[in-house]
Amino acid sequence: MTPSSTTSPPPLATPAPPGWWAQGLLFENCTCQVVCPGHVHFDQLCTHERCKGFWAIRFDDGDFGGTSLAGARAVIAYDTPQHMIDGDWTEVIVIDAAATPAVRGAVEQILTGRAGGPWVKLAKFVGRQLDTRYLPIVIEEAGPTRRVRVENLLEGQITDIRGRDRSRPVTLENCFNQVHAPEQVLARGDTRYDDGVIVVASQGTHGLHSRFRWSASGATGA
Repeated sequence: MTPSSTTSPPPLATPAPPGWWAQGLLFENCTCQVVCPGHVHFDQLCTHERCKGFWAIRFDDGDFGGTSLAGARAVIAYDTPQHMIDGDWTEVIVIDAAATPAVRGAVEQILTGRAGGPWVKLAKFVGRQLDTRYLPIVIEEAGPTRRVRVENLLEGQITDIRGRDRSRPVTLENCFNQVHAPEQVLARGDTRYDDGVIVVASQGTHGLHSRFRWSASGATGA
């Protein structure tokens, strides 16, 4: 008499992330000299033993599975090795406290790469993801200057570099980057950031900004 065989139930499928898109302003400042070598390619050595800085993100429009992203704001602070492609980055996401729970969840999924899109590649380099924080974020634009402030945590600003033609900013064109648009405006900036783990203190260092357009399939200019 042969024992009866049993069949295990099939594993539960992981729900696919909803379709989404977003566009807005992305700017950054880090401790490197202008231009950050790691910005051009992660295989280049950054200026110092550690590259520390932030990305500031303002969502001007977008939709995440029916949730509007317009008006959402976020900051990512990071601390990476000089050779960024080695990985083991430390990173924290700060999302504006005014965001609804649905927007918070959408922004976190996008910026950790869990929803697909351009942040998937960067997420692979993160070795230590600190807990997401929810604090009031102020992002301002005034002429050639962009500022971000998170009370008791971050004060950062970048100002466009003046080129030979003073009527136009200095730009990088046709530049491949995972999260920025192909055309990026060069700037210099100052940052003070301290969350007890990541500490950034820079003055007159690498900065740039672009108008992004992201979706689950990748990134383009807005």
